[in-house]
Amino acid sequence: MPSSLDSIHFKCQCSLMDNNYNLSPSIDAHSKTIGACGWFLVCLSFLLMLITFPFSVWMCLKVVKEYERAVVFRLGRIQAKKAKGPGLILVLPCVDVFVKVDLRTVTCNIPPQEILTRDSVTTQVDGVVYYRIHSAVSAVANVSDVHQATFLLAQTTLRNVLGTQTLSQILAGREVIAHSIQTLLDDATELWGIQVARVEIKDVRIPLQLQRSMAAEAEATREARAKVLAAEGEMNASKSLKSASMVLSESPIALQLRYLQTLATVATEKNSTIVFPLPMNILEGIGYISNDNKKI
Repeated sequence: MPSSLDSIHFKCQCSLMDNNYNLSPSIDAHSKTIGACGWFLVCLSFLLMLITFPFSVWMCLKVVKEYERAVVFRLGRIQAKKAKGPGLILVLPCVDVFVKVDLRTVTCNIPPQEILTRDSVTTQVDGVVYYRIHSAVSAVANVSDVHQATFLLAQTTLRNVLGTQTLSQILAGREVIAHSIQTLLDDATELWGIQVARVEIKDVRIPLQLQRSMAAEAEATREARAKVLAAEGEMNASKSLKSASMVLSESPIALQLRYLQTLATVATEKNSTIVFPLPMNILEGIGYISNDNKKI
């Protein structure tokens, strides 16, 4: 018994979902539901169009542009699953009403939103959303103002997504955040006949005091990194000098050649002062001689 009740409940839910989302049934289904009075009005409309021919042609034939589609309502019901157009369409007088829908890409500029990030930082973030209508029937039948609904949903989604991120994540991962916002918007607007093509975060504004703090922190980090690099350079230079001195100490002739190379380098720079390097043993010998003279 419970299984049968569950199956009946499931069938009822399925039928309700079909009635809610199947807002564009076929022409045959509508022709069966308009009733005798509806058929009478349609026949009367055809008769009126024939009586007033050819003047009625100019009122019944409508032109739909290449980037537009026309959703035709006959006696308040959508006439076909798909919208009509582009080109010429026939609209019966008194019983048909049509709504034109633009299928071109629309740019939705999101104004700056005041957002409190996960690390309790107040920021202002603005963005832009590019979307287009891929189902004119759903855009007309499922929502009253599809552009206003998409605009408000984009603002809400932007605030909700950025509220779960830290300031550093927002500044460093704009592309990832924009892709997640695009996915959420595309899933939410699918029933409205909207296809979100792209979402971009234009600017992230942070308070001036926080900007100064971040600048000071970045400057201190760069100075610390520069000191570390300078210390590493000094250590590498000292190791290289030590290795060079060990090589030169093994060959006095190499040391003399190094002296001559240094003199040649100084001479090519056209300096007025030339420094002649002297070996330390010569200076030590001069020092010993002066000490002996003092003793005498």
